Amino acid sequence: MMLYSMIRFWSKDWINSVYIEPDFNFKYYGFEWVQGLGNYTYILFLICMLCSIFITLGFWYKTSMSVFFITFTYIELIEKTTYLNHYYFVSLISFILIFLPASSCFSLDNLSRRTSYKNVPSWTVDTIKLLMIIVYFYAGLAKINSDWLLNALPLKIWLPSKYDIPYIGETILQYNWVHYLMSWGGMFYDLLIPFLLLYKRTRIIGFVFVIFFHVFTAILFPIGMFPYIMIVSALIFFDGKTHNKIIKFLKRNLFFVRDKIIEKPIDPNQKHRMLSITILSIFFFFQIIIPFRYIFYPSELFWAEEGYRFSWRVMLVEKIGYTNFKVVNKKSGSSFYIRNGHFLTDLQIKQMSFQPDMILEYAHYLGDHFRSQGHQNIGVYAESYVSLNGRPSQEFIDPKVDLLEQEESFKTKKWIKPFKYEIKGF
Repeated sequence: MMLYSMIRFWSKDWINSVYIEPDFNFKYYGFEWVQGLGNYTYILFLICMLCSIFITLGFWYKTSMSVFFITFTYIELIEKTTYLNHYYFVSLISFILIFLPASSCFSLDNLSRRTSYKNVPSWTVDTIKLLMIIVYFYAGLAKINSDWLLNALPLKIWLPSKYDIPYIGETILQYNWVHYLMSWGGMFYDLLIPFLLLYKRTRIIGFVFVIFFHVFTAILFPIGMFPYIMIVSALIFFDGKTHNKIIKFLKRNLFFVRDKIIEKPIDPNQKHRMLSITILSIFFFFQIIIPFRYIFYPSELFWAEEGYRFSWRVMLVEKIGYTNFKVVNKKSGSSFYIRNGHFLTDLQIKQMSFQPDMILEYAHYLGDHFRSQGHQNIGVYAESYVSLNGRPSQEFIDPKVDLLEQEESFKTKKWIKPFKYEIKGF
C-alpha cells in the first residue's frame, strides 16, 4: 500500500510542489530543526519505495522497517500543511512494526535461513489491533458534538456539492435527512466497528461494513489512500487460519517458495520481548492521552485548534479563512501589506489562513525576512477572518497584537479572538 502511495505522490508531481518549490516550510512545534532537502527529497522517496518493497517481501525486515519509519516520518515533518490523519497513522504503525516479528513466516528472510516460525506471541498481533481500535473509537468520540449530530455539519455543506456523482449526486445527497443519517451513521460506525471486528461471530459483517464505508467515503471525498489503508489494515482482526489460507494460496503460485522450510515453534524475538513490550506500553500510554490534551485549553477546539492535531478528528470541520499581514514600523508609524503569494504556495496560503500556529510561524518568517532587508523596529500584525462550519465569518486574530512578540508554546494563545458560538460535546 505504501509503495503505491509513494508512486502516486511522485506521479502527481507533489514532491516538487509541496517540498521543493516553496521558499518556506511550516514546521511542527519542536521539530523546527527538520529541514527540506531540495531535490534530494526525491532520494527520500526512493528510499521509502525501496524499503516498502523489502518490507513486503520480508527482506532485511528489521532494517527496512526502521529506515522506512525514519524516512517517511522525516518527509512528513518537512511541511506541516500536508498533515493528514492517515499519514500520522502510517508513521505510528511503522514504528510499532519495528518491534514485531512480522517476518517470522513467509518472507525472504525465512527463505535465506530456511527456517520459519509456527507461532508468534499474541501481543504482537494485539498491538496493531489496539492502534486500530484507538483510531476508530477516538474518531467516534470526536463526532459526539452538537455540530455533527444536531446540525449535520459539515456534511450538510459538503454533500449537496457532490451533485456530479452519478445516480445519487442530484437526488439522494441533496436531502436533509440523508445528511443527518450519514452524520449519525458515521458516529455509530466509528464507535462500534472495532467491537464488530474483535468478535468472531460478527467479524465478517464488520469487515463488510469497513469495505462499504471506506469505499463510499472514497467516492464522496478526495482523501487519497486513507480509505484503502483502513480496509487493508482491518485484515489484522482475522485469525491465523484466514491468513494461513492466503499464504498457502500465494505459495502455490510462487515458484521460489515451494522448497521445504523447517518450522520452529520458538518466538524469534524472545530475548528482546520485555524491551519491546516496555517501549510499546509507553507508546500506547501517550497515544491514549494525547487526544485529550484539548481539555487543558479554554478555547473552542474547532476554532482555535489547540490540541486538534494527532487526535483522530477526521473530517469534522469546514473552515474557510482570509488572513492578511501588515508590517508596521513602530517608530515612524509607516506600514505596508504583504502579498502572501510572494512567499507561499496556494496550498500553504489556504492552510495558513485558518490555523493560528501557522499564522504565528509565518508572521515570524516575515519578520526575519524584512529585518534581513534592513527594516528596523518592525511589528507584524494579522487581519484575519474565518468561517467555521458555514457560520458567518468573524475576526480570528486580534489585529492589535504584534505577532513578533508572541512565541509558539503549549500555552493558550490569548491573541486568538473568542469564538462567538458554542459547540457542545467531546
